[in-house]
Amino acid sequence: MDIQSVLKNLHPLEIKVLKNFKIGEGLYAKKLQEVLQYKEGHANQAFSWLKLKELVKEKTRKTTVVYELTELGKDYAQNGLPAERIILLLKEAGPLKLPEIAQKLGLQNKDVGSSFGELSKAGCAAMNDEKKAAYIKDPDDKNFLLKKELLKRAAESAECRLPEDSLTEDEKACIADIAKKRGAADAAFKIIERDEIVYAFTDMVAAVQKALNAAGITGDETGQLTSESLKTGAWKTQTFRSYNIQLPPARVIPGRTNPYVDFLESVKDKLTSLGFEEFDGPLVETDFWNSDALFMPQFHAARDIHDVYYLKNPTHAKAIEEPFLSRVAEIHETGGDSGSRGWNYHFDRDFTRQLLLRSQGTVLSAHQLAKAKIPGKYFGIARCFRYDKVDATHLSDFYQTEGIVLGEQVNLRTLLGILKMFAVEIAGATEVKYVGGYFPFTEPSIEVHIKHPVLGWFELGGSGIFRPEVTKAMGIDVPVLAWGIGIDRMALMALGLNDLRELFSTDIEGVRLRR
Repeated sequence: MDIQSVLKNLHPLEIKVLKNFKIGEGLYAKKLQEVLQYKEGHANQAFSWLKLKELVKEKTRKTTVVYELTELGKDYAQNGLPAERIILLLKEAGPLKLPEIAQKLGLQNKDVGSSFGELSKAGCAAMNDEKKAAYIKDPDDKNFLLKKELLKRAAESAECRLPEDSLTEDEKACIADIAKKRGAADAAFKIIERDEIVYAFTDMVAAVQKALNAAGITGDETGQLTSESLKTGAWKTQTFRSYNIQLPPARVIPGRTNPYVDFLESVKDKLTSLGFEEFDGPLVETDFWNSDALFMPQFHAARDIHDVYYLKNPTHAKAIEEPFLSRVAEIHETGGDSGSRGWNYHFDRDFTRQLLLRSQGTVLSAHQLAKAKIPGKYFGIARCFRYDKVDATHLSDFYQTEGIVLGEQVNLRTLLGILKMFAVEIAGATEVKYVGGYFPFTEPSIEVHIKHPVLGWFELGGSGIFRPEVTKAMGIDVPVLAWGIGIDRMALMALGLNDLRELFSTDIEGVRLRR
């Protein structure tokens, strides 16, 4: 080991750790915060650099899980769970329709629908002959009472948190129903996982500490000369960090196209060369086109798979296009001419006008069905928005390539061929598998998964054959293949990246050269 080389490359954050702790002592982020007044980020950065230089090593690692109340959870703790509030309202006011319950309690229609389903299953409420929800008995289910207790206990804690190791097995099973890791806006608890790591100095540190003391390096050296220190003369008494004038300057790179934009254009070129026509649409959509036209019931848990952003102002569109509104409403209520029985509920024509940021590219396909040629092939690249925790494979806004193929002769074999093209020819995957999935608007439904060399298996996108309830309302009477592929994830594979966030990095050259 070249001690002088190590000394030259030590940052003050590292030097203070080396100077203030002994060999054999357990080191962890909280200890650095207390002793050196580091922020948590500084402590983690110091450990990262020291580990890279092989001056510290992991001694122990423990993963802890904490359940933290979300804003929704705080509301439940204060005002009661939706099911609790619904049963109290029915008990006092008598039978009511589900939209009336939502209006009186200020709840989302989907929350009322899913909560009523729970109450009905537990025998606490039921639909009467007038299609109104009626009270039967108070909830006495153990799981329901346990949820109330957990919410109350979390709300009374200092940080609105419940450590997992403080819960019984029954409580852990119960809280799992109302907790989420990502997209926790519609869950009562957010799951927070943290690694508690204890580090220890390696054998190399004794020589480094000795060299630091001999050189008189304290870690308090100044990294830059400021105009203020020149004015006041403070620079005369300051000790400065050494710097290397032999280092090459940063490259100055002229403007170039973004590699992700190049990839998107290549996908467009590929599809148009195969005879596909491109479609597009607005970022702001109505609940009608985003969900209702895709046969997603207004009062069903199926909507929970889409964590949408609703607009604050304006909240509703003025009107929905006819005859599509009437056709979709009829199919939801009775099945219309689709051959099904529909969802058998009263279609809320006010709810369907709500404005939101589109949560899925399939909304473009719904629009296109109304004007599509038969046979026909269409695609679009759509920016979508969902509440989600950002990580290596998830973004809060993302791009999908969305498409449909209409014709008498298309079938599942055709669809699998299209999915293989995306996975192998465009994404460049060598390992691909197809998994049965669930989407309210397709049957059968297929998910395509690919294997990334670092991230492992992940879903590339969903697909299927549109249900008659979707196509009939738009005047289409032939099979329609549909897919929504995560084009960000295809780029992740094709460009040789390991994190979606790199697609939007300012380090364009680094992304360009990665492959």
